[in-house]
Amino acid sequence: MNERKAGLMAVIMIIGCIAIAGAAIADDDERGERGEHKRGGLLGRRLDVAPVTNAVYTKECGSCHFAYQPGLLPARSWKKMMGTLDKHFGDNAELDAETQKALTAYLVANSAETSNYKVSVKILNSIKGDDAPLAISKTAYFTRKHREVPARMVKDNAQVKSFAACGKCHTAADKGSYSEHEVNIPGFGKFED
Repeated sequence: MNERKAGLMAVIMIIGCIAIAGAAIADDDERGERGEHKRGGLLGRRLDVAPVTNAVYTKECGSCHFAYQPGLLPARSWKKMMGTLDKHFGDNAELDAETQKALTAYLVANSAETSNYKVSVKILNSIKGDDAPLAISKTAYFTRKHREVPARMVKDNAQVKSFAACGKCHTAADKGSYSEHEVNIPGFGKFED
């Protein structure tokens, strides 16, 4: 009789574990326990980088180009970039001193080395020593991830023009998602490598 009770107890415990696991998988919250953003999928897979949360940054920088997430570069890169806005990729993007200081603080506080998001960590690990790249597209991580994308689909594509135009192909880039499953290249469609 005790064996029967033990067997029944084991079955009940297994069913309980399955029920708990099912609830965890079905839980579709948009934020994790530390407040990080998540996206759907098995156990609510996290985004690749933390989304931009600064409206002034989005307005000032996003008015000319994609508002890159701070976690895509290390603090030293953001400091260098914000200190040379008079020569910002061939343009003068100078800001008033107060705005420049506030945006630099935001970028540094949210830079790659402050993040535990997977792409931020991978980009940071791909940068050698004290290098301070200004272009995300020049990092080893970016180059490796885009090596199979032909130039004709991006640089020679009038609808994209540059590998720096993340939001043109990565349909959820503004939310911090750079999943290859969300790539749709204008004029070419979904990219399959």
